Amino acid sequence: MSGDKTLENRDGMRVDSKGNIHAAGPGGIWIIAPEGRHVGTILTPEKVANLTFGDPDYKTVYIAARTTIYNIRVNTPGLPCNSCSSD
Repeated sequence: MSGDKTLENRDGMRVDSKGNIHAAGPGGIWIIAPEGRHVGTILTPEKVANLTFGDPDYKTVYIAARTTIYNIRVNTPGLPCNSCSSD
C-alpha cells in the first residue's frame, strides 16, 4: 500500500442520463464517460465523501464533503437512485 489517503472514506457514485459515472475522487467529483474516459471534474474546496442527484429534474448534484453539503446545477440530469427511496 502506498500510504496515499486521497481516496479514503469515499463511496459516492451515481450515473447520469447519458451513462456517465459521477464519482467522489481527488479534488471533487470525477465524471467518467461510459467508455472509461475522464470527461471532467467538479472541483470542491474539501474532500468529498458522497453525492447524489436531486430536485424534481435531477439536475442538482448534492455533495457531502467533510464539513459542508454543497449543491451544483448540471446540464445532464442524473438517474433517480432507486435504492435511496424510503418507500
